[in-house]
Amino acid sequence: MSLYVIIPGEISNQLLKMVEAATSNLSTIVIKTSKDMPDLKNKKILFVIQLNEVGFNGPLFEILSKLYARGTDALSGSTAGILIHSYNELYTKSVAKNIIFLANQLGCRFIGHPMIEATGNLNNFRTWQKTYDLPLEEICSKLSKQLVIRLIEDHPLLLSNPKILALHSSSYKTSNTLMLWTMIKKHLCNYEIKELHVENGTVLDCIGCSFKTCIHYSKQNTCFYGGFMVEEILPAIEKADAILWLCPNYNDSVSANLMAVINRLTSLYRKTPLYDKTLFSVIVSGNSGSDCIAKQLIDALNINKGFRLPPYFTIMATANDPKTVKYVPKIEHIAKQFAQNLIHEIKA
Repeated sequence: MSLYVIIPGEISNQLLKMVEAATSNLSTIVIKTSKDMPDLKNKKILFVIQLNEVGFNGPLFEILSKLYARGTDALSGSTAGILIHSYNELYTKSVAKNIIFLANQLGCRFIGHPMIEATGNLNNFRTWQKTYDLPLEEICSKLSKQLVIRLIEDHPLLLSNPKILALHSSSYKTSNTLMLWTMIKKHLCNYEIKELHVENGTVLDCIGCSFKTCIHYSKQNTCFYGGFMVEEILPAIEKADAILWLCPNYNDSVSANLMAVINRLTSLYRKTPLYDKTLFSVIVSGNSGSDCIAKQLIDALNINKGFRLPPYFTIMATANDPKTVKYVPKIEHIAKQFAQNLIHEIKA
């Protein structure tokens, strides 16, 4: 199997070393411009992105624009990862989550922890020196190689009886997000679904314990605060195969209650890898900005926590007044398609 390496524009010596370490002994097909771009369906893809001083890469967006012109299935069946380098300590995460969002909308899936980022001075690898007694540059190369190995070997396991968990903090009386979820849920009636309502005050935000303290609590299947998070949410996430985050848009951000849940996932993350957990979301905005929420979930849960990101992971709609999402054109059909994609990604 060949690895399709998308390298738009010129790259730094540091990024070149990452690519060489990651792709050694592999058959690669290199794509540098949007011209004569091959079919990229059903491929293993590595995005290699060099950012300039203001965090931009023009040729990258020419390639993405060319892919969008091919249709929303331009990357269907493909799985991708990212190597990215910035000359300073900024932009790597913001650009990566934008790439992931755009490619995902074209049918591309991303493995958990899909990105290796190298900031200007490689200081972002210092925490890894607690694990690997190596110079920063060697750690960078080692992690780049490990990423591509996981990418090549990734073959999602489909299950005969997948468990689905839906998390929300809204009210069924007024919520457009929950109304949209209800439209989706009626197409999932033959599957095991658990729904948890994260009410105000039930989940306190992370206190920021030290690494050792967090490990201590995670080994005991608990957390410093305990409570509803430990008794209900963490066990439910651990048992689930697919987790849906039902997110109304609050000031272009995930609600505080659900963000507290994300922040408190560290104790579970310390105990067990989350690569086999599939991330989905339902997002409704009053005016605009659903992509902001989607990218926040990608950043927090796919890039940082390692949840698997399936193609078309999110359904997004715009509805302002309560219960008006039902008037969005073709929304019932869109909800059915989303449910079908969810099952296709997890059900044997």
